[in-house]
Amino acid sequence: MELRKSQVAMPVFLAIMSLMVSQVVFAEKDSGSMSPHDRALAEMQALKASLVRRNLPALVSPPPTPPQAVPGPRVYQVISYGADPTGKLDSTDAILKAMEEAFDGPNHGVLMQGINDLGGARIDLQGGSYLISRPLRFPSAGAGNLLISGGTLRASNDFPVDRYLIELKDESSKLQYIFEYITLRDLLIDCNYRGGAIAVINSLRTSIDNCYITRFGDTNGILVKSGHETYIRNSFLGQHITAGGDRGERSFSGTAINLMGNDNAVTDTVIFSARIGVMVSGQANLLSGVHCYNKATGFGGTGIYLRLPGLTQNRIVNSYLDYTGIVAEDPVQLQISGTFFLGDAFILLKSIAGYIRGVSIVDNMFSGSGHGVQIVQLDQRNTAFDDVGQVVVDRNSVNGMVEKSTVARGSVDGNGTSWTVDFNPVLLFPDLINHVQYTLVASEAGVFPLHALRNVSDNRVVVETNAPVTGTVYVTVNQGV
Repeated sequence: MELRKSQVAMPVFLAIMSLMVSQVVFAEKDSGSMSPHDRALAEMQALKASLVRRNLPALVSPPPTPPQAVPGPRVYQVISYGADPTGKLDSTDAILKAMEEAFDGPNHGVLMQGINDLGGARIDLQGGSYLISRPLRFPSAGAGNLLISGGTLRASNDFPVDRYLIELKDESSKLQYIFEYITLRDLLIDCNYRGGAIAVINSLRTSIDNCYITRFGDTNGILVKSGHETYIRNSFLGQHITAGGDRGERSFSGTAINLMGNDNAVTDTVIFSARIGVMVSGQANLLSGVHCYNKATGFGGTGIYLRLPGLTQNRIVNSYLDYTGIVAEDPVQLQISGTFFLGDAFILLKSIAGYIRGVSIVDNMFSGSGHGVQIVQLDQRNTAFDDVGQVVVDRNSVNGMVEKSTVARGSVDGNGTSWTVDFNPVLLFPDLINHVQYTLVASEAGVFPLHALRNVSDNRVVVETNAPVTGTVYVTVNQGV
């Protein structure tokens, strides 16, 4: 700062001195006593002074040009509409009024046909806790690009048990999609064991981000029905607030997330109590980074239930099933990989019409108690799986549980004409071997017996030779090709 002051002061000083000299010289000129030499010197001094004045920085900077006013996003603060942030008084009407004004605000064109772009408008809960007695819904369909965030919603004691605190729905609308790009963020929703928390019906590109949903009734915490691309991420859901080992776990009910539509994703989400963690009855959904430790399988719970017989087309990757497993009905095109199963949690493939095709269960980890629980099990009480193809259960890491696979390798030593390798302890499907490779290695030098594969029934492979021989038979079998 001192250096800058000196840099400005020096030109000012030189300018002042030059002006003083020029004034003295021209004063003498006016007296008529200047010689030609003095006159030339005076002209040079005057020129120098003019140059210094031209380059002299302004002693007082002009006021900066005021910035142009840029309109900010429209924010509807619910307290200004009369909402009670203490949660003592019913705030339903006040928040609905804010939602109505946001819906009726200026639009910025359209998104999908019939959906007005609200330009990123925000309904701000201002960090309050609000009592809600009936569902929060927009007045009608046709809104998009809006955020609701930043507070807590709690259901009143008379909230309808068959409704949701926030509902993106409009039964009267004829639009293909009724809402688009609605974001629900940073919310705690306490359903007070009445209804559910959020219903997303026939909406497009909806985000539920960093939400804590609890105390829902014997219903769904989040329901997604029809529409496309609802993303649930970085959230926590539990019917009861617990961290495991709850004495009332046997009575847990409800479903934390119910996906009844296509192309949705649940990522980095924890489900800590409910009878079913995630129910899936739509195609092309992705579950990644989902941690389920809801009601344990031993108590009748399920972590992820795929109720979509015949055309599953879902992926479960890099997740964590904690004492609660996965059930898939007649799975067709299902991937389960990179997932950790703890506490004897397993995968149950349930036959409804006998279909199982395009299933890949690979590269998972299973850890159990050593009680003989199989990592993958079949439920064929209704009917047997008789249409099996492209099923791969392989490369799973197993500790304290019984490994089951569609690919197996074995060997047997002997001295005789017949060798049998029994794959029943390993193979998943009973009495099903589609492909066999074997090698006979004779121990005696110079012996070349004739040999052949004689039988593959009941998951047993039988190799015979035309003469007694001492040797080893190595066999690889595959069920899923």
